[in-house]
Amino acid sequence: MKTSHILAAGASALALTAATTLFPADAIAGAHRQLIPLKPLGHFGSQEGPFVAGAKIKSGTWTDYKGSLPFASGPDTSLLLTDGTVLMHDVCTSNWFKLTPDKKGKYETGVWSSVAAMPSNYTPLYFGAAILPDGRLIANGGEYNANCSGAWTNLGALYDPVANSWTAVSPPSGWSSIGDAQTMILPTGSYMLADCCATAEAIAGISGTTVTWTSTGSGKGDENDEEGWTPLPGGNVLTVDANRDLGGGPNAYEIYNSSKGTWTTPGMTAQELVDPSSHELGPAVLRPDGNIVYFGATGHNDLYNTSTGTWSAGPDFPSIGGAQYDCEDAPAALLPDGNVLVQASPGTFLTPSHFFEFSLKKTKAKLTQVSDPAQAPNSSSYDGRFLELPTGQLLWSFDGGEVATYTAQGKPMAKWLPVIKSLPKTVSRGSTGNTVSGKNFSGFSLGASYGDDAQMASNYPLLRITNTSTGDVCFARTYNFSAMGVFITGTTHAAFDTPSGCETGASTAQVVVNGLASTPVNLTVD
Repeated sequence: MKTSHILAAGASALALTAATTLFPADAIAGAHRQLIPLKPLGHFGSQEGPFVAGAKIKSGTWTDYKGSLPFASGPDTSLLLTDGTVLMHDVCTSNWFKLTPDKKGKYETGVWSSVAAMPSNYTPLYFGAAILPDGRLIANGGEYNANCSGAWTNLGALYDPVANSWTAVSPPSGWSSIGDAQTMILPTGSYMLADCCATAEAIAGISGTTVTWTSTGSGKGDENDEEGWTPLPGGNVLTVDANRDLGGGPNAYEIYNSSKGTWTTPGMTAQELVDPSSHELGPAVLRPDGNIVYFGATGHNDLYNTSTGTWSAGPDFPSIGGAQYDCEDAPAALLPDGNVLVQASPGTFLTPSHFFEFSLKKTKAKLTQVSDPAQAPNSSSYDGRFLELPTGQLLWSFDGGEVATYTAQGKPMAKWLPVIKSLPKTVSRGSTGNTVSGKNFSGFSLGASYGDDAQMASNYPLLRITNTSTGDVCFARTYNFSAMGVFITGTTHAAFDTPSGCETGASTAQVVVNGLASTPVNLTVD
């Protein structure tokens, strides 16, 4: 049964007109290229404060950043650098700002600082990005560019956090667009990129600041626009098609074979997840139990079992105040206990937003409405981003001007935690090229998901050092990860450099992946 979007009562006529103009019903594959609005299209219902969960609901808590934010346009996509700092983009500018946690490892009371700006002609919004195995950041494309103009640009840039410098990156040969593209770090450490508005994909070869591209992905059934990529155990990639066979029920899904470089279409989802008018789709998060929860733009949500390759219907989003909630672009992220936090809003790009935790115990799946951050009433789901922090919290950024953390109540299972097997007993401040090895160093999920418009993966090992006497924290800079897939078995390793400002003396070290920390291991810093 199809869930229709209810836009009535409090939704403005302007919002309805804008939605119809942006998303004509006859949009077809090969011609679908429609801008996400820079601001929500309207508000549904009366203006109310953020939802506060009752005492019987196991909701997490929200904490706003304590201080002023540095953004001129607004907080945008953020990525977790391998030294434990957060790099966050300023909407439609070339500027990025770094959030360094305080000496106790807390981000709400950390310090913002500016870093080097991207090339001046590259000022994107809704772009692809990833942290590379060597610890650098790569960004490609942008639905908007040049003073927030619709562009689907093919520009790109590579950031070196040690040198604090950006280098322009050329697109794959023949690509006129990259836009709001998908990206993925494959288990081998290779970076794969999509052309948003065609069927093309390419894999980067990176040597120093030189990036070359090799075509991949033959057999793609439709263009990449609006689709997200989710990694599978074993190294393949899942996507749900947003540009073919729409409006008739369940949607086709495809799997990319990373060893062959080909796409196949095994079948259909359990329910209709893609909004046939807008082509929009929600985020998808792989859980440590091997199930992917795929949030829909129709109110429906499905589960994909990676062991059996089968789909089943999950719980629908509720109707709140007469409006069906959904994920027409939205952030979601894995919580320490395996639940998934997701932002949803009514209809197509309307406010307000509400937040839900998805849980799955054996075969019982459930969506529970939890408390909202302060600016949820002014946010549509597409306005938000999540990032998993080393504390186990989620960092939420809203481009209207809020940065807050969500601290959940649940705890992880012991078997999900990273395990350190080898680490030097003593490291010197300022030393480089140290090695740590162990298990579960790339986790069981990318962590956070959005879809095609943003990627905030954190499935790589950080090394947190805590001084035994003071309790102060420093992060080593990790790099040269031997694997970056999910559900990786066996021992993997990473190099790390010890900061010159790390406190000396008896300490403990923990590897942290997707907010999950290993058992502390004794370490002396001299």
